[in-house]
Amino acid sequence: MARRTCVRLLLLATTCVTVIHVGHARAEDVVSPLQDREERITVKGGTASANGVTNTTPGGGMMPRQTAAKAISGVSRDFIAKQSPTTNALTMLKAMPGVIVASVDPLGTSDRMNVSIRGLNQTEIGTTFEGMPVGDKLYYSPFTSEWSDTENLGFVDVAQGAPDISAPVYNSVGGQINAGLRNPSDHFGGLVDVAGGTKAVNREFLRVDTGLIGKTGTKGYISFSHSGNDNWRGTGGQTRYHVDARAVKEWGDDNRIAPFLSWNLVQADLFTNPTLAQWNQYKDSYNYSGTYSFGNTAYQKFHFYRRQTVMLAAPSRFSLTPNLKLSVTPYFMYTHGIINGASVLNDSSVFYGNQAAGPLNLPYSVNGKTTVENVDPYTQFSAGQNAYLTWTQGRNTLQFGYWYDYFDHNEASSYSVADFSGNVRNSYGHTPVLTSGGDVLRSFDGHIIQQINALFISDTMKFFHDRLTLNAGFKEVMVSRSATSMLPGSTYAVTANDAVPLPQFSASYKITQNDQVYINGSTAFREPASINSYVDIFNSSTGKMSSTHSSNLKPEYSISEEIGYRHYGLVNASVAFFNYNFTNRQVSTSALVNGTPETSSLNAGGQTSRGVQAEVGLRPWRHFSPYVSGQYLHATIDNNFAVSGDLLPTKGKTAVLSPKFSGSIGLSYDDGSMFGNFALTYVGSQYTTFMNDQHIPGYETANMTLGYRFKTVGPAKHPQIQLNLINIGNEKYLSGAYGVTPNARTTRGVYGTSLSGSSPTYYVGAGFAAVVSLSSGF
Repeated sequence: MARRTCVRLLLLATTCVTVIHVGHARAEDVVSPLQDREERITVKGGTASANGVTNTTPGGGMMPRQTAAKAISGVSRDFIAKQSPTTNALTMLKAMPGVIVASVDPLGTSDRMNVSIRGLNQTEIGTTFEGMPVGDKLYYSPFTSEWSDTENLGFVDVAQGAPDISAPVYNSVGGQINAGLRNPSDHFGGLVDVAGGTKAVNREFLRVDTGLIGKTGTKGYISFSHSGNDNWRGTGGQTRYHVDARAVKEWGDDNRIAPFLSWNLVQADLFTNPTLAQWNQYKDSYNYSGTYSFGNTAYQKFHFYRRQTVMLAAPSRFSLTPNLKLSVTPYFMYTHGIINGASVLNDSSVFYGNQAAGPLNLPYSVNGKTTVENVDPYTQFSAGQNAYLTWTQGRNTLQFGYWYDYFDHNEASSYSVADFSGNVRNSYGHTPVLTSGGDVLRSFDGHIIQQINALFISDTMKFFHDRLTLNAGFKEVMVSRSATSMLPGSTYAVTANDAVPLPQFSASYKITQNDQVYINGSTAFREPASINSYVDIFNSSTGKMSSTHSSNLKPEYSISEEIGYRHYGLVNASVAFFNYNFTNRQVSTSALVNGTPETSSLNAGGQTSRGVQAEVGLRPWRHFSPYVSGQYLHATIDNNFAVSGDLLPTKGKTAVLSPKFSGSIGLSYDDGSMFGNFALTYVGSQYTTFMNDQHIPGYETANMTLGYRFKTVGPAKHPQIQLNLINIGNEKYLSGAYGVTPNARTTRGVYGTSLSGSSPTYYVGAGFAAVVSLSSGF
């Protein structure tokens, strides 16, 4: 059925893009509503503030106007600026319909969290920032704290279903998240923001705007921030340093170059991820240990990560002729990270790959055993460009684009000896444990090179005085991956080459200037995630493989349809019905492998998801702006799951992490001086196994903001004080699954085999926090 639907979409797209009509079309209504979000922002009147709040967006900044023929939600500066300055872009989307954020700390400082959209987790969601692909290119974690500081974030949008055809993403079956920076000011000035709160929160931010530089038409800014805090549960904490810099040059008829740089350095101690039994017994007191004794692999100082990232891009737009525009975004991204755990090595039984590696004769041993920190460093860089031409003639707009991306990932584990106090000489792999033959003792050693070539063509036509808009497009994405493994006994080379056809079609009709109906059909895909899919991992204590490279490297593929309606006015409303069909559904799961956190994918086969989402927001009325959103989701597994030569009877079961109901209620108030908002979010129960034999209960959390904006006093422009209260009821809950499993209990397979179960592990939901911030423009 899925194959026939794909062929129908392909034929429809091919037919439409080869026909060009003459009439009237507008560039802002073509195929890239997320990519071109910034240039569509216009502000008329509103509140004067130093941090970009205008109080003009419906729903208190949670319902900016959308016109694309697909479901899109988002937040503007009216909402962003009123959140805790410690938070990140993903956390700001938790009130959007269909978006579930499994946060692990209330401050929003940690990137060790998970987000899902319509039951599809973050590894299935494409992320772009200022038009460039961001996040981890292999594990697909978004790492949103790297993108920008909250004060510089201009908007965050989420397309819950169909990604932009021009978007440079290859994991977008669950939709697309796109964010962008604020524009530099025309005048010299800046912003200073300091914050403090519970768990020793301290944060300092400074931004300086150049203003327009002479008559060059160029302006820019640079900012720096530092933040630190203790973990909200257990011991340890986090430190972050960040720099944003941006310049904008505009000239002539719609010509623009806007290069930016973001540098981020974060080090954080990790949280534990309990099983359901551990949670029921210990609740949030189940943590890593703050004290060390010999052999204690749960010692907090062994479990941390450090990640440094540089992002560079130059989103540009050129008017080649009155009817021909060129958009091009060259980009570069470099990351060096490390994520550590712990284990115990036995001097007389240790292996390098599948070969005996001892004796090691390690110091600080007891009865031939030594406690070691597992060191897992990785280095990756990517470079590429995404470009497309837009030709407008009368009522027709034709686009043609090309995306190229080169990605290189190196990851090799090692061990570092811990002394009797739990200290290690070096946690970054510079003094590793060596085998008796002089090699660095490793459990895996992988190198992956990926190249992407993608071409797309899209045609948009308008009729009946621009009331009817038809669009059809086709994209071909060619992905080549080559992996090598250097450990003895492992498969040396694994390759994967995919060419994925991605047709799209949409139609929208403006019933009135404020009412729109639309329908779309689209396709998307996701390449398998994590180094485990391509590289064998060994148990250093047994010489046996603890994880083998995947023999099923087929990409996940989705076909989706949406039909929706929007109304804008004093009351703004949007509703969308959706349907998905998946093949090779890749479910991401994580676990401790040899004491180190590792992510892998389970091929769950086919899946069908159907539902409806809606949101309603009021334009500011008597300074109040309410907002309500909700989603109903029915997601089922289409086939039985293969395991141990048998099949688990999973056909017809509810898909994991797919709550039937979720929703939010919000209320914002801003009279120009006094402001505040309140948001209550509900997430229904979620299954965490394919057999539906374990789940986490539903939960609700509430956040609140209170603040006062003063008048300008001397050089201080609109100083303000703001209090953010997160999880004000201090709800104790599990927010999501860290590691899903096929079955939690022993189950009899379709062919009679007794299939043992394994317990899922969970994210512990964020507790209460309070943050006070003082800010002022100058």
